[in-house]
Amino acid sequence: MTTLADPVPGGRPGDVERATALSAELSGRDVHGVVLSYVDTAGIGRVKTIPPARLASAAAWGVGMSPVFDTFLANDSIVTTDVLGSPDGDLRLYPDLDHLVVLSGQPGWAWAPVDRITQEGDRHPGCSRTFLRRIVGDAAERHGITFKASIEIEWSFGQGAIGRGSVGHGSVVQRSALDDDFVPAASGPAYSATRQVELSDCTAELMAALAAQGVDVDQLHPEYAAGQFEISVGALDPVAAADRSVLVRQTIRAVSQRHGLKVSFAPAVFAEGVGNGGHVHLSAWRDGMNLHSGGDRRYGMTAEAESFAAGLLAHLPALTAVTVPSPAGYLRLKPSQWAGVFTAWGRETRESAVRVITGTAGHRDQAANLEVKPVDLAANPYLALGCLITAGLDGLESAASLPDEITGDPARLAPEDAAARGVLRLPTSLDEAVEEFRKDEQLRAALGPVLADAVIAVRLGEIAAVAGLDDEQVAAAYRWKY
Repeated sequence: MTTLADPVPGGRPGDVERATALSAELSGRDVHGVVLSYVDTAGIGRVKTIPPARLASAAAWGVGMSPVFDTFLANDSIVTTDVLGSPDGDLRLYPDLDHLVVLSGQPGWAWAPVDRITQEGDRHPGCSRTFLRRIVGDAAERHGITFKASIEIEWSFGQGAIGRGSVGHGSVVQRSALDDDFVPAASGPAYSATRQVELSDCTAELMAALAAQGVDVDQLHPEYAAGQFEISVGALDPVAAADRSVLVRQTIRAVSQRHGLKVSFAPAVFAEGVGNGGHVHLSAWRDGMNLHSGGDRRYGMTAEAESFAAGLLAHLPALTAVTVPSPAGYLRLKPSQWAGVFTAWGRETRESAVRVITGTAGHRDQAANLEVKPVDLAANPYLALGCLITAGLDGLESAASLPDEITGDPARLAPEDAAARGVLRLPTSLDEAVEEFRKDEQLRAALGPVLADAVIAVRLGEIAAVAGLDDEQVAAAYRWKY
């Protein structure tokens, strides 16, 4: 379980002593560097690294980094708000020692997520991990509710570029691709045994690395698009689940490179076809009981679980500015491709934006959860989970009513029938999503003015960065960013 305590200058009680012991342990395991990891507003993983000998100092006093990264775009351009984006100031990165991991897939390195505080020791209002910890802590205090969460990871294996990595371990790489091109590294059909065999050496090493890093894998399989795979991992508390999503992607990238392969987590590798999603699974719990099971409402949901789902549906148009933050994401959000592009819910309905999963009889008290589908891996997972929980709690607090479920594909509903059911199309562009986000007072209040303004500024910056590009050029612009 993730600690909800903020870092403090000098270290929290016991942190320095623990970091000193970990430093010696890391050196004894031939670890030469520790990756200090966070995700910026644009969804890009940013890092600093330190030798193990500096870990105790980092636990006590942090590691410096500029606040300017809160307004970086995916292409490394910088936008500004009234308080962010200048060259002034400094923040301190504090590693979470509870989640420090030796990287089996990246020999010689360890990894730790960080929280960011100011030089004065205050929470940095732009830190997305701190934001999520606050949302989770407030839910426990005000409602007695905890959460379990997991983020699915879809990615596409591409053939390696010239001069990058080496072909080995049975890799199927046959020719090199130019830096910006994508050539699938597997030719087998979707979900096929052929594709699994083609990349079996790489994926076997990936499974071994994740197991050594303490990541419990539920399943890994070939997906629909060319060269595409998906991995599902065990659920954790939301902060740890977001950490795990970042760690798993770091591991996929490192192992793939060792096999001479490139990977893309971008929502749209090409303008046409099925893209890479990052569906979120989320369940609310009280006193060890799953609120999505054992209740007297539809499919065993409790009244609170129904209202939580209703809150998600109500805020989905604005949520897309957080869960689908890249212009490329709207190339993926198309009807009839299981992307969940309508404000609709259903039991095991993969075209609905909110899918109610009951689980198998006999295991429902543990397995029942909600899957939110209009999410991709350009999203900062801390922001996404924090805003999803905020939306659900808004529904819970107001005892919101969950509308009738849909079955089948909502795209086939007649317009008047869809309107009567409250089935609305989600934003079809990042511009529309930003406008919905501007109107959503609850989400912006939960984020706070600094972080909410950063979300808007960065999204507008991404829109401007691709102005005048056609769909294929937009896909190419983000293909290797995430």
